[in-house]
Amino acid sequence: MDDEAPAKKHVDWREVVVVILLSVTTILTAWVGFQSSKWGGAMSISFSQASTARIEATRYEGVANRKISLQATLFSQWAAAYAANDTVLSDFLAARFPEPLATAFPVWLASHPLQNPDAAPTPFDLPEYKIPELASAAAADARADARYQQALTNNQRGDNYTVLTVAFAAVLFFAAMSGRMRSTRGGDVLLGFAILLFVVASSFLVWYPKLV
Repeated sequence: MDDEAPAKKHVDWREVVVVILLSVTTILTAWVGFQSSKWGGAMSISFSQASTARIEATRYEGVANRKISLQATLFSQWAAAYAANDTVLSDFLAARFPEPLATAFPVWLASHPLQNPDAAPTPFDLPEYKIPELASAAAADARADARYQQALTNNQRGDNYTVLTVAFAAVLFFAAMSGRMRSTRGGDVLLGFAILLFVVASSFLVWYPKLV
């Protein structure tokens, strides 16, 4: 009877550890699965935002290109009228230049481009010629790049939680199998491995960012 009591006490202790380990691991497995799903959703949202920003950038670029094309045509017509000494037409066109050509054109004329070799070839080369839509397109492109990188980060975080799900599933397997081993030593080895894997996976779980 005295020899059986310690053995019985050892078996009871291991069963308690197994039950606690299985219970906690089951809860954590559900939690990491939830986190993996949340980060997957965040990844999809970030990709969608990146796509929306890219479309917005394309729209701004289209507007800017149309403006530049129209203003380049008007300037070419002015240059042709000026070369033909048609002051009526050249003055008419110059008075109706849209922005930002209307701002850059007088600055360009003041630089005496026909006499000054250092003058800008056209008003379009001056810093005064700024198309607002080009700046908006650049900003939208920057947002798209940022959201795309965020999507990749969110995807990696979701993958990390998926790996944790596998790790906790392994903990459940080894903990459950430790109670089915005929050899007490073999059961202790499996249980010890399960506890070690649980500690490692839990450490990563604490360190990983979380979404609620």
